[in-house]
Amino acid sequence: TPYATPSARLLAAENVRLRAELQGIDTRIAALSDTLATLGVRDQQIRLLAGFPADSTADSSVAGAVAAMGGSGRALASLNAPAPSAGAPSSPNGLPKPFLGRLGFGSRADIEGLITRATALSANFRAVNDTLTVNFERLANTPSIMPTTGWLSSHFTQSRFHPILHASRAHEGIDLSAPMGAPIIAPAAGRVISVANEPGYGRTFQIDHGSGIITRFAHCSRILVHVGQAVTRGQPIATIGNSGLSTGPHLHYEVHVNGKPVDPLRFVLPDKVTD
Repeated sequence: TPYATPSARLLAAENVRLRAELQGIDTRIAALSDTLATLGVRDQQIRLLAGFPADSTADSSVAGAVAAMGGSGRALASLNAPAPSAGAPSSPNGLPKPFLGRLGFGSRADIEGLITRATALSANFRAVNDTLTVNFERLANTPSIMPTTGWLSSHFTQSRFHPILHASRAHEGIDLSAPMGAPIIAPAAGRVISVANEPGYGRTFQIDHGSGIITRFAHCSRILVHVGQAVTRGQPIATIGNSGLSTGPHLHYEVHVNGKPVDPLRFVLPDKVTD
């Protein structure tokens, strides 16, 4: 009778246990390879969003790792391989002795390939995350919204007839007409670098947004921030006024890049401009 001796029965029971254990390992490895394949696709998508080139090496490595696994069932198939023919070492009970050599553990290189791929994906995600973080901070510091709700009464121009001075001169910003006391908000994150009361600009202040970008706000009635204060996009920073040389309540708003005035509308998102 097969497995009639106690030793044979023990080996048979061990065989069943190892089969179940290998089935679990095989299932987990298959799930890992599928997960890495999915992450590889997601990695390519995220790299494109972050402005990175496609990583063909990464694609080939994950494909190679999954192919090397041969799909699920490799370990179990190894276990189910035919027993060695005559001449192979055997136990005193006639059972094949080199049992452990057929458990599928020869796939160690495959598992190491998956680990290598996982490590590469992790490095890719870190690099993309760092880039997206920098881009997010740059976007947060870009004055992309109007600082107040009103109508655009005067554009940025190199020559404009000044209504009070009665002379043509450059208008280095835009004018936004709004009711007296209407809120003025920060168009982007930054830090207040100056607050002053000037003859022409009236109550005025400036915000440094980094990357060489500075915004200036003039003719305010009240300034709600102080030098050194950090502000975030949308935070109330002042109120519309008529201080300085002004013909009515409005905000004179300037954007300077590396010390030169530029048209603020170049930075404002299209749906944030009110004509």
